[in-house]
Amino acid sequence: MHPQNPFLKDYNFDILTKSYPPLGDFVLVNDFGTTTIKFADPKAVKALNTALLKAHYGVDWAIPEGYLCPPIPGRLDYLLHIKDLVGRDKLNLLDIGCGANLIYPILATCHFNWRCVGSEVHLESLMNAQEIICSNVSLSTVKLRHQRIKQNILKDVVWDDDKFDVVVCNPPFYKSRLDAQDKNKRKVKNLALKESESLNFGGRSNELWYKGGELAFIRKMVEESLLCKNQVDWFTTLVSQKESVKGVKRAINKAQPSMVKEVSMDLGNKQTRFLA
Repeated sequence: MHPQNPFLKDYNFDILTKSYPPLGDFVLVNDFGTTTIKFADPKAVKALNTALLKAHYGVDWAIPEGYLCPPIPGRLDYLLHIKDLVGRDKLNLLDIGCGANLIYPILATCHFNWRCVGSEVHLESLMNAQEIICSNVSLSTVKLRHQRIKQNILKDVVWDDDKFDVVVCNPPFYKSRLDAQDKNKRKVKNLALKESESLNFGGRSNELWYKGGELAFIRKMVEESLLCKNQVDWFTTLVSQKESVKGVKRAINKAQPSMVKEVSMDLGNKQTRFLA
């Protein structure tokens, strides 16, 4: 994890439950004597996220049941590495696919005081993101844009007079509902979980899968980046699957960028990366 990530240390559940008392229903002491929650339980993960955002940033946050519930330490890690990449304190950021959770604009605004725009194709998700903004004065500078054409990514959400320092994206990484279910079953088996404990992070179709998976999505994003190449300094995207990296780099190089970087991130037992 990034050395400046405040979530490097173990969670202080006394402080968290004081900030958000419902979290207390999910706190337990495991066989090793450690105070924790059951991370396979989606309700526990959602309560933890709500408490973290309230305790650390004073943000009131809620998402509908079944929507993607992102791991906050990992999302902040991405932004910390973005700050290192760009090398400036004040940034204008565009989040492609902000979702109902709005997590990148929330963290970018509250942790770094960046100015943010979030785009989203799913109208109900966008409406929930707007509710979060309206519920928090600290997020009043965040602006949202509806991507009305499902096949487009950057096109129509980057306007003629825009200038962004960076684009961030957490693309849908499954190819289909069946692909998501298959990989989740493997995860359940590997972690020796019960079937009912699967997909603890939640997620709807637009958040989890895209025809062709993350490789197809990022290729499309790279293709559309040429339409606004003079308005964005850095285009970045998470790449969940290591086997996708080669194909993504090939697509990026065809677009003839002035610079390409791959940044690795270690998040506990998980290793991931983003390409810029």
